[in-house]
Amino acid sequence: MKYLDKINSPEDLKRLERSELPELARELRRVIIETVSRTGGHLAPSLGVIELTIALLYVFDPPRDKIIWDVGHQSYAYKLLTGRRDRFHSLRQHGGLSGFTRMSESPYDAFSTGHASTSISAGLGIAYGRCLKKDKGKIIAVIGDGSMTGGLAYEGLNQTGDLQKGLIVVLNDNEMSIARNVGVLSSFLSRKLSAKHFVSLREEVKDLLKSVPKFGDDVYNLAKRTEESFKAFVTPGMLFEAFGFNYFGPIKGHRLDHMIETLHNVKDMQKPILFHVTTTKGKGYAPAERNPTYFHGVGSFEIKTGNGISPKEKPPTYTEVFGDTLLELARENEKIVAVTAAMPEGTGLKAFSEAFPDRFVDVGIAEQHAVTFAAGLATEGLRPVVAIYSTFLQRAYDQILHDVCLEAHPVVFALDRGGIVGEDGPTHHGLFDLSYLRSLPNMVVMAPKDENELRHMLRTALEHSGPIAVRYPRGYGLGIPLDDETHTLPMGKGEVLTTGTDVAILAVGATVREVVEANKQLEADNISATVVNSRFVKPLDTELIIRLAKEIPRIITVEENVMQGGFGSAVLECLADAGVTSCRVVRLGIRDKFVEHGSQKILRSNYGIDAPAIVKAVRDMVE
Repeated sequence: MKYLDKINSPEDLKRLERSELPELARELRRVIIETVSRTGGHLAPSLGVIELTIALLYVFDPPRDKIIWDVGHQSYAYKLLTGRRDRFHSLRQHGGLSGFTRMSESPYDAFSTGHASTSISAGLGIAYGRCLKKDKGKIIAVIGDGSMTGGLAYEGLNQTGDLQKGLIVVLNDNEMSIARNVGVLSSFLSRKLSAKHFVSLREEVKDLLKSVPKFGDDVYNLAKRTEESFKAFVTPGMLFEAFGFNYFGPIKGHRLDHMIETLHNVKDMQKPILFHVTTTKGKGYAPAERNPTYFHGVGSFEIKTGNGISPKEKPPTYTEVFGDTLLELARENEKIVAVTAAMPEGTGLKAFSEAFPDRFVDVGIAEQHAVTFAAGLATEGLRPVVAIYSTFLQRAYDQILHDVCLEAHPVVFALDRGGIVGEDGPTHHGLFDLSYLRSLPNMVVMAPKDENELRHMLRTALEHSGPIAVRYPRGYGLGIPLDDETHTLPMGKGEVLTTGTDVAILAVGATVREVVEANKQLEADNISATVVNSRFVKPLDTELIIRLAKEIPRIITVEENVMQGGFGSAVLECLADAGVTSCRVVRLGIRDKFVEHGSQKILRSNYGIDAPAIVKAVRDMVE
């Protein structure tokens, strides 16, 4: 590398001539593509902001100046240019660099991120705090147009315009979030007037007005005063200036010279600035430019072709089984409506959207709206299925509680990525849903042991008369044969898989597989276990649990969820309420901490919820 190998900080970057920066951008693209092809990651978002990253670091002075990357998955070039080049090969690997910005990872990371639409509010808080402390330094919030579909972004804009603090908001406009953007705001942001055309038009009008005899100069001066109003009218500036921002753009986000000049011009302005740049998601890598949705978050792939690298003849993923089953059920029931938040492909609803376009709604990155919108559909007798990753549904807790559960509207929540997700880390693990959902009145919470049971749970959910959640993990299924027909499961009833007298192991969801594997070793050790696929976290099969507790003196609960308020807690509450005190209970789950990034296999082992850990827990208990 001619330039990148010499850059260990933004100060090193500033020593380069502007003419050398395009080559640096090419080097960054090469390193990012090569690394992500091995580790997987968010390729297209990071490729799209390489020139923007260079420009920001060339003009501003972090860590004194604070740069907040909304979501943070587009920060790969930023990591490479802020002292993490030598560790970049460890991206998203256990013990390595995070795929997002983390304050604990580097002083250059001004805010830990992972969910969309947060950067403006965080940036304003930092700017306000600095004013109170009388500290100097600029605050820059970089937010994508996809994140602008989230209401939090507008709450931040509203307060920033009111307080008039010196916050610079950089709008990265690539007309994408994860999938194609939806909604009127995204189409408004795409009304672009290039600087070249605007300047050309301005010069023509200037010459025309000045040619008017006697009054030409006066008319021109009047027109000049209205120039910014005209520009605001024909660009998105009208929206942002209404929020009290000074609007600059749109500027081509891959033209380093233009961006650097404009950023230098606005750098010292003490008012809210909206700097609008237009970029191409996946820029510089043809497969990612052609298919930015696939390369938004991608596994390992072949650089030459862009084709993914994965073992052949794998079973379908839980996501695929969900999507196929919902499509099958929707052909039977015309009342089914699928709702998602900017992730039709990620939640397995692409085929549904093509088969039933009028019964599919993508609301954008707006989970709160998705839930309340679904509640409204339910009041009209429809059967909405809200398909959202577990980690993102957390953003809509209040809407689930008040708008769905209060009146027991029959909304089905399909919680993909429940439990340990893997390399995306603490902001993406779905480790809290069992706890926060089971506490809500009227809510039913289920988790399947395999992909075939997921099919039956989906039918069960759609035939239930109130709010209900089906929580399933990320990744491939177990390869279980799928039943041709789906049927309903008895509400609140578990499934006894094996019977024994030494210990009862109650598992839910993906942990059932680990318990079944553990039981093979226990049988070899002459330990007799009753294994239960609990199926329901709420309502619990209290009759079964109480009977087992009276018959067997030892119970172990296993869940891929935080232990506080989770499945194991529910079992303890059940036994306490029934006055059962003769049984010892040990809970296995995630203790009181955020789980780092790493493969699912490594993390399940580290946190004691895989088969070897279950075997050890049983042995310790029996001995």
